Amino acid sequence: MGDVVVVDYGMGNVRSVVNALSAAGADVLLSSRIEGLRAADRIVLPGVGAFGDCMRGVAAAGLVEALDAEVRGKGKPFLGICVGMQLLAGEGHENGVYAGLGWLPGAVTRFTVEAKGLKVPHAGWNDVLTTRDSVLLKGFRPGPTFYFVHSYHFVCDDAADVTAVCDYGGPFTAAVERGNVFGTQFHPEKSQENGQRLLRNFLRWRG
Repeated sequence: MGDVVVVDYGMGNVRSVVNALSAAGADVLLSSRIEGLRAADRIVLPGVGAFGDCMRGVAAAGLVEALDAEVRGKGKPFLGICVGMQLLAGEGHENGVYAGLGWLPGAVTRFTVEAKGLKVPHAGWNDVLTTRDSVLLKGFRPGPTFYFVHSYHFVCDDAADVTAVCDYGGPFTAAVERGNVFGTQFHPEKSQENGQRLLRNFLRWRG
């Protein structure tokens, strides 16, 4: 299925992502180098932690411009996972306001669900509902479950970028797709067979 680079910028559960992609049939390289991105057929950006810290990690590794060149310039398939998806936004509102990659217009904001008796973070298994045709969720039965753990969610300016939502005190963005850019708020690497099926869909997509 070609070579996949998982971006290692000091944030994220990278080893479990590498293992999940390998199990899905990919040849996987973990890299923090521009040369790794240039050699990749596909790029996966994981992320765990605060938006600003993750964005600083990507910038400190000198990868912002390289990601833009390889993904938006050359059209390589890209998958952002959890905060890796959130970094696609124009900005994140976690412990301040921080600029994101800006590939998809919108902002990442905190859940305000405590008044409804819900806890933050949103953690555990939850159903996902597709809102339009989705590459990542092709072939799934309605309402597949995936594993989430997050306190912030991506509010997209353009509803067409959203391919799936999840309900937690109201609908929020669970997955995005625009051209060769894909993202999931949930963790495919922690979502057992559904996660494996989604990763295989990503690896097989040719545009």
